[in-house]
Amino acid sequence: MPELRDVVAEQPYELLFVTVSGAHLYGFPSVDSDVDLRGVHVLPLSDVVGLRGGPETIDRMWTRAGAEIDLVTHDAGKFFRRLLLRRNGYVLEQLLSPLVVTTGPVHAELVDLAPSLLTRHHAHHYRGFGRGQWRLFQQGNDLKPLLYTFRVLLTGIHLLRSGERSSRTCPRWSISSTRPRTCRT
Repeated sequence: MPELRDVVAEQPYELLFVTVSGAHLYGFPSVDSDVDLRGVHVLPLSDVVGLRGGPETIDRMWTRAGAEIDLVTHDAGKFFRRLLLRRNGYVLEQLLSPLVVTTGPVHAELVDLAPSLLTRHHAHHYRGFGRGQWRLFQQGNDLKPLLYTFRVLLTGIHLLRSGERSSRTCPRWSISSTRPRTCRT
């Protein structure tokens, strides 16, 4: 992932971590899938204690080398206080993605703490997202919402049974630096 490391190196704030999320994480990107990058940035002290706060969320989308990049980072304060402590599987997916673009000791500590943040209430997130995707599937001819329905329900079931968040919705995974993750039989 050297090209993705170049992308995150260009960001205006220090990054605690950036991971790959979305369709590339779960092994079913389409030809037109963007690359979803999610992470946490650290604002300088002057932006945290000053009268004008810095950006809590940075959301950028652009094309690079023919690939659409969607980068969303949250300020560490927002991530710790308002996102990580809520029962949101999406935030856990960002934190625990095995496709890491940049990391450090804080990310490693957060990954170690993640099991203590999991509760049975995370099921509400997965069930709600699954229902929404199922409705989208019923409204149209696109199979992507059906894939997302299965993915999110399998992830939620695994979470509740094992107490672990996993991106593995196939029995065995392989990854290469040049191709997206694919399921092998």
